[in-house]
This record gives sequence, structure tokens and C-alpha cells, in this order.
Amino acid sequence: MFALFDDAGKFQAGRVMSEADSSMQIELDSGKRVKVKAANVLIKFAKPSPSEVLAQGAAQAADIDVDLIWEVAPEDEFSFEDLAKEYFSANADPVQQAAMLMRLFDTPHYFHRRGKGRFRKAPEDILKQALVAIERKKQQALQIAQWAQDLAAGQCPQPIKDQLYKILFKPDKNGPEYKAVVEAAKTAQRAPLDLLKDAGAIDSPYQFHYKRFLFEHFPKGSGFPAVEAPPIKDELPLAAVKAFSIDDSMTTEIDDALSVQGLGSGSVTYGIHIAAPSLAIAPGSPVDALGRARMSTVYMPGHKITMLPDDVVQTYTLIEGRDCPAVSLYVTFDEATLAVTGSETKLERVPIVANLRHDKLDGIITDATLSGEAPADYAFAPELAFAFRLARHLKAQREIVRGKPETFNRPDYSFKLIGANGENTMSDGIEPTGQEQVVIGTRARGSALDLIVAEAMILANSTWGGWLAELGVPGIYRSQASLQPGIKVRMSTKPAPHAGMGVAQYTWATSPLRRYVDLVNQWQIVACARNGRTAALAAPFKPKDAELFAIISNFDTAYSAYNGFQSSMERYWTIKYLGQQGLSELDCAVMVNGLVRADTLPLVFKAIGADNLPRHAKVRVRITGVDELTLDVHASVVARLDEATPSDQGDTEGGEDDEVLDNAGPLTLAIDVTDAEPSAGDAPAA
Repeated sequence: MFALFDDAGKFQAGRVMSEADSSMQIELDSGKRVKVKAANVLIKFAKPSPSEVLAQGAAQAADIDVDLIWEVAPEDEFSFEDLAKEYFSANADPVQQAAMLMRLFDTPHYFHRRGKGRFRKAPEDILKQALVAIERKKQQALQIAQWAQDLAAGQCPQPIKDQLYKILFKPDKNGPEYKAVVEAAKTAQRAPLDLLKDAGAIDSPYQFHYKRFLFEHFPKGSGFPAVEAPPIKDELPLAAVKAFSIDDSMTTEIDDALSVQGLGSGSVTYGIHIAAPSLAIAPGSPVDALGRARMSTVYMPGHKITMLPDDVVQTYTLIEGRDCPAVSLYVTFDEATLAVTGSETKLERVPIVANLRHDKLDGIITDATLSGEAPADYAFAPELAFAFRLARHLKAQREIVRGKPETFNRPDYSFKLIGANGENTMSDGIEPTGQEQVVIGTRARGSALDLIVAEAMILANSTWGGWLAELGVPGIYRSQASLQPGIKVRMSTKPAPHAGMGVAQYTWATSPLRRYVDLVNQWQIVACARNGRTAALAAPFKPKDAELFAIISNFDTAYSAYNGFQSSMERYWTIKYLGQQGLSELDCAVMVNGLVRADTLPLVFKAIGADNLPRHAKVRVRITGVDELTLDVHASVVARLDEATPSDQGDTEGGEDDEVLDNAGPLTLAIDVTDAEPSAGDAPAA
């Protein structure tokens, strides 16, 4: 006696060696003996052999007209034996029974399983839907195969080009476009990015990086809907000052300006004036919604995506020649000792006399001219001299709190892109194409004008942070518990010391035109200026306001992404610069894990031969290749420039210099060519 049984959805047959009430011992043709539950045994037969039943049954099953048996099958539940007798004959043999069983199992969209060898035919409407789905899947499989063939042949189908960034970075792994790319990469045995590039899916490396960012963070584009800048309705007094700003020439969002009063009187009032969009833009208004959606201006070499529309920015920016609404902090100092004797916040109109541009003045306004060691033949010389003296004093005080001086081991790098018309792309407002001539400049961190502005902003942000806390008004603070490695700056709604800055508390409130948290803090500061001790009742955001926590979370996410994008675009232009300047060798300092940092360019990359060298070793590196798409740099160490010392042994500990951003390595894709591809014939589950 032989038996055919169901083994987890696969039919097997063999000789029955023994039989009990609930199970059988069956010997397969291979000689293996298996214990089979009686409920899984579907056909018992004496002849032909088990292998013939399986082989002949499978062959006959393929010839069974499934539409016909669906038509003749009863409406109620039935067994495969009954249908075999209806289809073949009343004396259907084991092969014919096996054929019917296999056919019913293979067509679950026609017949639903109902237990041991029993079935029920699918209702007509459900069957039609299933057949449509199967045909659609079949056509999709053919389409995937055709697209994959086109890609391998160097042609990119338009649907794949349209979904390029989704396929590479946020793929729907069931989507036909994604599957076609995976199939083409497997067939051609090539990396997906190379395959797509050669097929014309990527217009240019620059556009690839820029549009990738827009896809992720600006899926509807970087433009603004039509909005009007609301007017400031407050009757603001005119300040009796002559204020000046200090910014780069390309800065259009001029948030801050300075003034100095009382020089020579023994008591000097230092004014820090911040643009006041909060006096016009109300929380929840259309313009506020635009700022909250973006959270910050996005910066990149030669271009930027502003947080607010340009018309709005120009309404509130501190442009010279205007009396500009501002939130002003006046801090009074003893002129001799620079001790603080008082502070006051005012809402007012501030005459902006000049917009100074540090990139044009850095070589003129220097430490020597500001300290009286050299002639100071420029506007605001006395005011700038006091501001510089105060800045150095404030910095020294912060360094006492920090416990160590602030050090700037590396310069700031500036990028200027020159278009075909010879103009700076930032000045002509035209989006770069990626083919511009790039000029990379350096500027020593902590230069005189930088120091003046930086210390003034720290003074304002720390003072206002303390004032908010004193009045019980919540704000968005930045704090750092200590300077120990790994202790990062965090944002919260409560004041806490900022070890890195060396201040008791620190907010961001001095850039309300380009950072949303600054605008939020300015609303709170304005409430304090208007309401004093009752400000907590009038401020837009109350203590433990869930909205503040949401803003912090959204800002953190967006700001980190924007900074990462800026770094990756700077890396792109630095790689471009290597080619434009014909640079094949660079002097570098060794970091960790085989990384090196270029001495004169903002570039960190892996170099073969750097793994076993100590940190800070000076080496010459040869660039053997670059990839503008992946932002990868291929290089190897060709010489060590300093002398090895005994202390080199084991000098591999990391430090602050080794905090490398994600953009220090190649681009990471979300596409996986090892993804399993379901068979085109797979049927949907019943």
C-alpha cells in the first residue's frame, strides 16, 4: 500500500510501512522514513508507484481546464476526489485524483482550501478581482524586465528617472521602479549608482546632491507661496543711537547691529539691536507657518534657501539708511573696569547708519588698529575700539568659567562660486549649476570683527536667558553639562549652564530672521519687555507648553540635516576644487581609523597607509581618484613629513579633532541589490 500526503504544502508519496489510528510510518523513494499524521494523508493507492503518481499527476494537472472545473464545481464545499470523478470519470484513478488535488492546490484564487482535501470555489466577484490582480502582476513583471533591460543597455526609462531619489534613498521595495533597478544591477553586475549614472538618470553630480536634499526636506520645492509681510503696528520710540551692523557682503538677513554711547564719560552703554519680526509676525499666522515648516535658513556654497520669503526678510532686516524696528538690549559698563552696572531691554526704532562688511574690512580693522597700536582710519573707530576691548574682556571672563581658553586650531573656510558671467552666484541670485569656478578662502577664527560680534551675541543671549528665567517665562535654551568628551549641547525649556560657552544660561535669540527658535525666544522676550513681572501670563508660550517641546524636536532634526547638507556640499565643491586646480597631492594630518585631514582645505578622507600612523602625524597624500557623486576620495600616503618619535607607539586615542561629520565618507544608499525578488507567478493569498 502506498500513500500521498501533504508535507507543509508540498506533496510527497511513499510506501506505508505501518499504520495506527492517528499516524502512519511511510518510506519515501529515497529510503527515508517519516511519521505522517493521518489527517495529512490524502490518497491511498496500490498502483502505480509513488514516483509515477507524483510525476504523472503533475503532468495531467497542467492540462486540467481550471475555468471548466470552476464552472462545474458545486457551490458548497467539496472534496478533490468528488471533483476528479466529475471531471475524469466515476472511476478516476490515483493519478487523476492526484492531478485534481494538485490543480486545486495550485489555483487558490479559484478554489479556497477548507481542510483535509476539501475546497470551496471562490465567489465570482472575488475570482474576477484576483484574475485582474494576477494579470496586472504579470504585466508589471514584464514591465520590470523591460526597464531592467533598458537600464543595462544604457537607457533610463522616464518613470525610473522621475523616482530616482525615492529609489535610492527612501525606496518602496515593492515598487516596480525599484525592482527594475535591482534586477538591472544584478544582471549587469554593477553598482546601482554607476548603472543609473551611465543610463542618463543623473543630469549632473551637483544637481544630484541638491535635488536629493530637496527630495528629503523640500518635496514640494523650495519656493514660497504668496504672502505679505505684516506691518508692525506698535508706535515705537526712536532710539538716540547710531547703530552699525557687521556681516559678510553676501548677508541679506541682517539680524543684529551694535551701538556705543557715553565714551569718555566713565559709563558706557553698549547697545545690541536685534531685528524684530516678532512685533509683526504672530504665532499661528501664515508667515509663522512658513518659518515653522523650515525652522532655519539652509546654507550652502554659492546659494541658500531662506527660512522666510525675501520680501518678508527685507521688511524687517536692519538695512542701513532706515530706522528699523528692533529689540534692543542696553548693557551699561563702568568704562574703566568694564564691570556691568545695569541692563535694560527696549522695543524701539533704531537708526542703522551703516552695514559694515567684514570681508572688506578684515584687512583694515585689525587688532593693532583697534588697540591703538596702529592708526584707525575708518568709520566708528572709537566705538569699535571699545567693542573690541569689551569683547576681549568678556571672552576672558568666560574662559575663567570654562576652566580653559577657547582655542581655534583650524581656520574657517569660505566658498565663492564664480559663474560663466564672472559674477559671484550669491550676488546674482542664480542657483549654481555645479560647473562654476570655486574659490576657497581661509579666515582665521577669532579675528577682531568676528570677536566683537560673537561676544556681543553671547552677551545678549545669556543676558536675555537669565531675564526670562527671572520672570518665570519659558524659553528655548542651549546647555552643555561639561567639557568632557562626548558631552554634547542639548536644547531644553529650562535654563542650565553652558560649559562650552562659559555662561550660566544661554538662549538663541539674536537671529530671528534665519532661525525659528530665535523668533520663538523673541516673542517671549517681547512679552517680558511689555509686561515685566506679569510676562508669564501674557507670553505666547506658557511653562511646560507642549508646543515648545515640539519646536525643539523639529528644530533639532531640521538643523542637523541642514548642517549635514551644508557640509556635504562644501565637500562637493572642495572635490571640484581639486580638479580645477590640478591638485594631486595634499599635505595632511593623520586622524584616526585611517582618516586624514587636509592642512589647507576643508577635507577629511581615508588614505591608504594612514591606519598605522599616530594621530597628528604630518603626511603627504596622493589623490588617485575622486567621485563627485559618492563624494569619495581615493588616496594613499606617499611620505611622512615629520619625524617619528618613541611616543608614536600606541598614540591612537581620539579627541575633539577627530569628531568627523558623516560627510567625511562616501554617500550611503538605501537600495539593496540583495533584496529577494518574488516570482512573477506568485499568486495573491486567498
